[in-house]
This record gives sequence, C-alpha cells and structure tokens, in this order.
Amino acid sequence: QVQLVESGGGLVQTGGSLRLSCAASGRTISSYAAGWFRQAPGKEREFVAGINWSGSSTHYTNSVQGRFTIFRDNDKNTVYLQMDRLKLEDTAVYYCNVALAWSGLQANLVGSWGQGTQVIVSS
Repeated sequence: QVQLVESGGGLVQTGGSLRLSCAASGRTISSYAAGWFRQAPGKEREFVAGINWSGSSTHYTNSVQGRFTIFRDNDKNTVYLQMDRLKLEDTAVYYCNVALAWSGLQANLVGSWGQGTQVIVSS
C-alpha cells in the first residue's frame, strides 16, 4: 500500500502563500492520480484538488479555483499544492491521497491517510 506524508503547513496571514508537499513511499505513484483534501474543525473532509498521473489534467473545488495549483514531480514521487491568496476559510488540516484512476478519483482512493499538515490562516 502507498504511504503518504504531508508537510509544508503552518501559520500564515490572509493573502499569503504556502506550498504543501505529499511524499509517497511504498511504491511509485507515477501511474496514479492524486488529490489533496482538507478537513476544517467540525467539518467533514472535503476534496480540494486533483491531478492525473502525468499532470496534464487538474481539477479544483470551486472555492480554491484560481488560487491553488496542484502539480507533481513523478521523479520525486511527490505531489504538491501551491496555495496563494489564502483566506481564513482555508484553515484546515490538509491531506493527500492517490487513486488508480483519474475518473472517479475521490471514490477510488487507495493510499493510507497520513497525519496531514495543519494550515492556519490568520487575519
């Protein structure tokens, strides 16, 4: 099974930027789709962004469209989330996961959920 470790979170002011990393181990993820998810206090975990195996296709939830960018480096077995123009409502624990197929990514996750990385946006 694929193990995933997220990093790069922290405390940032509104309008600031952070880059999250998701390092995979256990097997190469170059043929997997990947996604970032987040869970805010008291809320369900939600999809944030997804990317296909090559990086040629991406998809974002409406609230982050135009502010976040997902990309990957398959040579490093790592997926990234560049977060710009951060808002208070982006505060959450961010997780990544992988799927065998780009279509229906959220329903076909196969990785082990990591501990996530905390993002706190302050005013």
